[in-house]
Amino acid sequence: MIPRYTRPEMGALWSDQARYERWLAVELAALEAWEAEGQVPQGTTAACRRDAKVDAVRIGELDAQVSHETAAFVSQVQETCGEEGRYIHYGLTSYDVVDTAQGLAMRDALQMIDDSLHALIRALKEQSLKYRDTITMGRTHGIHGEPTTFGAKLAGYVFEFVRHNARLHAVQQRVAVGTMSGPVGSYASVPPAVEEHALAALGLAFEPAPTQITSRDRHAEYLSFLALLGSSIERLAVEIRHLARTEVREVEEPFEAGAQKGSSSMPHKRNPWRCERLSGLARLLRGYASAGLESVQTWHERDIAQSSVERVALPDASCVADFALAEINEIVSQLVVYPERMRTNLDRSFGLYFSQHVLLALIDAGLSRDEAYRIVQEAAMRAWDEERQYLEILKENSRVTETIDLDAVFDERRFTRNLDVVFERLTAVEF
Repeated sequence: MIPRYTRPEMGALWSDQARYERWLAVELAALEAWEAEGQVPQGTTAACRRDAKVDAVRIGELDAQVSHETAAFVSQVQETCGEEGRYIHYGLTSYDVVDTAQGLAMRDALQMIDDSLHALIRALKEQSLKYRDTITMGRTHGIHGEPTTFGAKLAGYVFEFVRHNARLHAVQQRVAVGTMSGPVGSYASVPPAVEEHALAALGLAFEPAPTQITSRDRHAEYLSFLALLGSSIERLAVEIRHLARTEVREVEEPFEAGAQKGSSSMPHKRNPWRCERLSGLARLLRGYASAGLESVQTWHERDIAQSSVERVALPDASCVADFALAEINEIVSQLVVYPERMRTNLDRSFGLYFSQHVLLALIDAGLSRDEAYRIVQEAAMRAWDEERQYLEILKENSRVTETIDLDAVFDERRFTRNLDVVFERLTAVEF
């Protein structure tokens, strides 16, 4: 991923140097297992751990000669290990190293994302509780529906990202897998005991029926999870974008006055550009997920069609998801909220949001639903057309005033009185 959307820690995890270091860790774990089996001389592993070095530049030079990156890596490491270097890559095939190391990378990347996800959940919970009593308009189809609170709006996102946290741990378990089973996964050149020993040392599970590679449904699930996470980030970002529109202006992204510029040509602008960027990054994540799904298909025991995909998709998706999480966390933590504007917007619909409660009161008083609905809807249309308060128009209808107590119906507390249950559930969320 380009530096603009890469945070240093995640970028370092997917660098060529880190990848080769993981390959070396896999080779040394296998060497240690072979030594435990008595297949290589005692002390070989210790000597190679002491002397083995990774040189990305030298690997590149050798790769240019042999057109095989793993072979170039093995040759370069053997150059640094002296006589004991001949046991590096003993019995292994390329993807015993590549796939096992990739399992380490995905596991560690998800741990970083997990840490950021926890931070986002905490920030959302804090803001939700802060604004639990801040009344705002709930909208359906972009149109005023009934009031809720801004805290209740945010609570839904808390639980959504809590679900992602549960998904993350399940995915992490399924991608933290390696294989050391040799060509076509037959264990002909690497006995299961060596694999078991090496993978245990690396903290990885084994592929139960390897085909020389680990199954690509694992990688596809990893990318699909990141895409789903990105889509939830986008859902929150789009909500903020809508609420930031000039006609609404109930919230704004954090804006650094005096330094930040909203527009190159219009100094008055405060554009929701960070949330817009998150929508774009979510599209990338969904694209990487699609590429991962395409790569589940493999010819027979192994082909290399997925290699080029994963070289791009796994690092890029990991960096994008990591960046997006950090970005939305900062936006949420520093979100500018305008409760007074929420109140103003609430009043713009002339109290029409009481329509359902008037309808129910009329039904309870004995009117048929059709008759009650007609009365309520007709008065609502007049309120819009005449730009008058709904209550005022309803009071002009003797059929209504003689049937129900309108002042009792028009009690705003009815919209939020049962929301306590949401915040009780929210309080139990610990991250």
